[in-house]
Amino acid sequence: MDYPHSYRHVDDAMIGRRSIRAYLDRPVEQAIVEDILDVARRAPSGTNMQPWKVYALSGQARRSLADRIVAAFDDPVQNAAHTDEYAYYPKEWVSPYIERRRKVGLSLYGLLGIGKGEKARMHQQHARNFTFFEAPVGLIFTIDRILELGSWLDYGMFLQNVMVAARARGLDTCPQAAFTQFHAIISDELKLPPTEMLVCGMALGYADPAAPENTLVTEREPVSAFAQFRGW
Repeated sequence: MDYPHSYRHVDDAMIGRRSIRAYLDRPVEQAIVEDILDVARRAPSGTNMQPWKVYALSGQARRSLADRIVAAFDDPVQNAAHTDEYAYYPKEWVSPYIERRRKVGLSLYGLLGIGKGEKARMHQQHARNFTFFEAPVGLIFTIDRILELGSWLDYGMFLQNVMVAARARGLDTCPQAAFTQFHAIISDELKLPPTEMLVCGMALGYADPAAPENTLVTEREPVSAFAQFRGW
């Protein structure tokens, strides 16, 4: 196909995006985060509602939130008391989704040397979600409670823009639904108005090339498995 040469830069940023779970101890300037969000805001949304709200945390602000959530996660009583405000995953796992989920979990734990039944190590690894995997920047995304499903679809396009824009600038990310369990702590720590609800969190920083977990590249189904072409 005769495409403009520049399309490769876009493709490389999308294909190069992966969920990175270990980061270098290298700060990210606020101006870079602002630049990423400035690009991402061009995401489409129904009637241009632009439903996204972002809290970018670094330094003590990031550590304070992480410490509170990790403490709750490590306490069995508190952990059980915190529940998701909305259902991200299905209540019943069926094929092919259950197989895909198991494969990525087994692959990640395999790279980390965590064996089946090592619950303490699994718990420790899951807890790293709440430190944003030690990334220098943690992003918290919220949405107005009054908005409906269409705005959540729009939000997904915005999140993708954030991740692709970060990758184009040499940074990496990990979108994190794990934070949804602790929405009450996040709301309190960030002083969110009651009209806002948590969508997800996201780690942002420079990937640690020496970390084994960062070698994980998940598989994707071929186009022929999910698309039908009619009329050609």
